Amino acid sequence: MYRKKLEIYSTMSKVLLILCILSGLLLLAQAHDHHKKIKFYQLERENFKLNLTNYGATIISVITPDKHGKLADIVLGYDSIDSYKNDTCYFGAIIGRVANRIGGAKFTLDGKTYKLPVNDHGNTLHGGTRGFSDVVWSVESHKKHSHVTFSYDSFENEEGFPGKLKVSVTYKLVGKHNLFVKMIAKAVDKATPVNLAQHTYWNLRGHNSGDILSHIVQIFGSHITPVDEVLIPTGEIISVKGTPYDFLEPRKIGSKIHDLPGLYDMNYVLDRSFQKHLSKSVEVRDPVSGRKMELWSNQLGLQFYTSGQLNATKGKDGAIYHKYAGIALETQGFPDSVNYPYFPSQIVKPGEIYEHVMLYRLTAS
Repeated sequence: MYRKKLEIYSTMSKVLLILCILSGLLLLAQAHDHHKKIKFYQLERENFKLNLTNYGATIISVITPDKHGKLADIVLGYDSIDSYKNDTCYFGAIIGRVANRIGGAKFTLDGKTYKLPVNDHGNTLHGGTRGFSDVVWSVESHKKHSHVTFSYDSFENEEGFPGKLKVSVTYKLVGKHNLFVKMIAKAVDKATPVNLAQHTYWNLRGHNSGDILSHIVQIFGSHITPVDEVLIPTGEIISVKGTPYDFLEPRKIGSKIHDLPGLYDMNYVLDRSFQKHLSKSVEVRDPVSGRKMELWSNQLGLQFYTSGQLNATKGKDGAIYHKYAGIALETQGFPDSVNYPYFPSQIVKPGEIYEHVMLYRLTAS
């Protein structure tokens, strides 16, 4: 009896210790953000305007002209910071420490297994329950007609990841209607996986104009990394030829979407030209407004997502977003690379620099 009581007490003590550690990490995270104020920032050049916030280093709006010169906001979003805090769609945010999914919410690095928060069908999605999209970033520099740079210092064991990580993202206006995005991460004291992504949802006809099924898309990727029923890669890399995923030639998003289980949510292996720093990843065109967007990047993968989870989501300006209201085009490393040694590595060691570059080219004709 005495031994049994000791075992019960020992188990209770372990549970309390775990709860204390988790509470301490939460308090540390909250204290980390407490002194930072959430603010809004604008970038503007002629009739090209962006609104951003340091909450999640988030793009709130992108305003650009159509073929008739009429201005419209072409990204999905909310009216209030409270809505962004309660957001489950990651509208416009920077995703990290590791974007996309990590299978089983764990990985092994240098002989040690790291367990992460479970927030998506037994897996870890977009950095965990409180990823980089849910923290207040510092503002390093802001010039309205040029750029804004946000930074964030991720602490040891944040969302279960090893080591400290210094992160920054710069949004910069280039030329007349081009947006340059540069994400940098530096491991401070331990090797750690890093896979940052920009998670804006685009609707080139206007954020409140309905669905994107008539948008014409060309993806410069001839292979995909297929997934299982909970969207974890199987480890294969297969050709898109003869499948609904083939966008090697431009076609409407809706032309074959009903051959799938409801939506596109797939990582494409991009056909990069390694002679160039940036290669074209995807091109999108709306035939009604005449707007066209090219996305160039230095990354190996592109997540093509057609917002299947939106269901009467209340957005900005009184908009109600339904299924297929926008497309997310996330250049990235391959999902779950930490658990597939033959996928391109996402491990960044102390002294190394992770660099993710994107260039959006917006035109109308």
